[in-house]
Amino acid sequence: MSADAPSRFAVLLDSDFVYSFRKSRVTLIATLVTVSIIMAALLAPWIAPHDPFDVATLSLLDSELPPAWAEGGDPHFLLGTDNQGRDVLSAILYGSRISLAVGFVSVFFALVAGVAVGLISGYFGGLVDAIFMRIADVMLSFPTILVALLVSGIVRGALPREMHENAALAVLVFAIAITTWVQYARTVRGSTMVERGQEYVLAARLVGRSSASIIFRHILPNVMGPVLVIATINLAMAILIEATLSFLGVGMPPTNPSLGTLIRVGNEYLFSGIWWVVIFPSLTLVVLVLAVNLMGDWLRDALNPKLR
Repeated sequence: MSADAPSRFAVLLDSDFVYSFRKSRVTLIATLVTVSIIMAALLAPWIAPHDPFDVATLSLLDSELPPAWAEGGDPHFLLGTDNQGRDVLSAILYGSRISLAVGFVSVFFALVAGVAVGLISGYFGGLVDAIFMRIADVMLSFPTILVALLVSGIVRGALPREMHENAALAVLVFAIAITTWVQYARTVRGSTMVERGQEYVLAARLVGRSSASIIFRHILPNVMGPVLVIATINLAMAILIEATLSFLGVGMPPTNPSLGTLIRVGNEYLFSGIWWVVIFPSLTLVVLVLAVNLMGDWLRDALNPKLR
C-alpha cells in the first residue's frame, strides 16, 4: 500500500454504512443508550451504590423507602428500596447483567446453530435439506414462550430441586436458543441456495476446493448481512423472553435476579403503594429493548440498499 493510499479505517469512515449511522440521530441515541446500559451492567460491582445481595449490609430499617426525591426518601437510595431494604438502583444494575448475559449467550448459540444448519441445508439440498426444514417447520408451529416453558419445565423436573437455582441461567439460555435458531437457518438457507450458483462458487469447485472450504470461506461471508440484523433484533426478543419466563416464576431465582425477576417481585407490592420497586426495573427493560430494536431497524436498512 502506498503512502498516499487511505487506510482501511479511513475507508470505513467514508463508507455509506458509517455515513448512514452518523446521520441517523435516533440510531445514535439508541446506540448510546444501549452501550450505557451494557457498560453500567458490566461495571455494576464497582459503580453500584450498594451490594443488594450481601445480607450483612441489608437492614430492615431501610425497607420500603421511596425514591430520594420523594417525601421520606433517603439520598443514599436514589431509586428507593424494596421490602428487604435492598437498593433498587443497585438491584437493577446487577439484574441487567443477568438479562444481558442470557440475551447475548442465547443469541450466540442460536446464531451458530442456525447458520450451520442453513449453510449445510442450502448447499447440499436434497434429503439433508428436507430433514432440516421439516424440523424447522415443526419448531415454527409452536409459540416461542410455550416451547421455552416446556423446555424449562422438563429440565427442572429432571434435576434435583437443590440444583434448580444453579442451573437456571443455563436452562434459560438453552430454552431461548432452541426456539430462535430457526430464523437464522431459514434465512441462511435461502441466501446459500442463491450463492451456490454464483460464478465464484463454481470457480472454487473447479480448482478443487472442498465443500467445507467453499461453505465457510466463500459463502458464509456473503450471507452474514441478514444474520446480523436478525441477531440484533433477536437480542431484544431474547431479553423479553427471559423477562417473561422470570416473571412467570420459571426463570432466574430471587437470590440471583434478572430484570424479569425484579419485576415479578415488585409486582407483588405494587398495590401496597411501593410502586418504585416494579416501575424502575420495568422502565429499564423497556428502554433497553426499544434501543436494541431501533438499532436493529437501522442495521436492516443500512445493509439493504433497496430500503434506503
